[in-house]
Amino acid sequence: MISQRIDAITQIPDAYRRSDPPAPRSVKVELTGRCNYQCGFCALQARMKQPVEDMRFPFFCRLVGEMREAGVEELGVFYIGESFMNPGLLTDAIWFAKHHAQFPYIFLTTNGSLATPASVQACMAAGLDSLKFSLNASDEEQFHRVMRVKPSLWEHALQNLAEARRIRDEGGYACKIYASSIQFDGDQQARMDALLDQRVRPYVDEHYWLPLYSMGNFATRREKELGYKPIAGNQGRIGALRDPLPCWSVFTEGHVTSSGMLSACCFDASGQWTMADLTHVSFMEGWHAPKFQALRLAHLNRDVAHTLCAGCLAYA
Repeated sequence: MISQRIDAITQIPDAYRRSDPPAPRSVKVELTGRCNYQCGFCALQARMKQPVEDMRFPFFCRLVGEMREAGVEELGVFYIGESFMNPGLLTDAIWFAKHHAQFPYIFLTTNGSLATPASVQACMAAGLDSLKFSLNASDEEQFHRVMRVKPSLWEHALQNLAEARRIRDEGGYACKIYASSIQFDGDQQARMDALLDQRVRPYVDEHYWLPLYSMGNFATRREKELGYKPIAGNQGRIGALRDPLPCWSVFTEGHVTSSGMLSACCFDASGQWTMADLTHVSFMEGWHAPKFQALRLAHLNRDVAHTLCAGCLAYA
């Protein structure tokens, strides 16, 4: 189940508690930095403008080949942007990673509004192993207030989820379907329970709850506007929260932007946590870059006061 995979990544094994850890088990690669939502809590809003160009396919092929050779087992074909903004690139990326690079597990998270039946079927046929819908609004009013786009997209996402289950079952695809929801505050779960029971849980293999993350400290700047208070850093899922220091994101999962930057932060929309430019160095060279090793040592010493991570709510 997806919760077991999440828990395995957010728990830092002893072998990874070093400045130069082995290749991460999982890497998220951002095919596009664009998104059709404007969620008030999302780190994507820290970007002054959305990138125009998506990841170049030849670079993607080179990169995932290096990662697989280094021992990476799980590939996320997304990072911060919405991958269904470029469904053709997404399908090609899944097919190459599964059939050429031979990744055992390929996963994708989407807001669901652009996950049309045709696009979802193409992804499943290409070899997608896991499709997760991120559903974070109890009704159209909350959706419009938080995601800041037209309310009809809320219904589109729910309809696409139901269609994804139909496509999976009728086509006999092996892809698992999941959903997650953010507990913005103590009342959010109660507000969403009816929706989840009627229109989400019947169509997914598992649903789980996430806390509202600080998103690299971006969400704290929106706290008053949203009326919600984020937790420190990224502590994983509710039910298996991890200590904020050392941060698992620095040790056990890679994060690559659509422009090819290797980031130390799972919410780095601004490029502030860039550790290496993978268009110029290999994946493992970037993973073991001196800048990255120094940041890991600070996390292991539980003292990030003078690092890029100092402003995160986790360490305030």
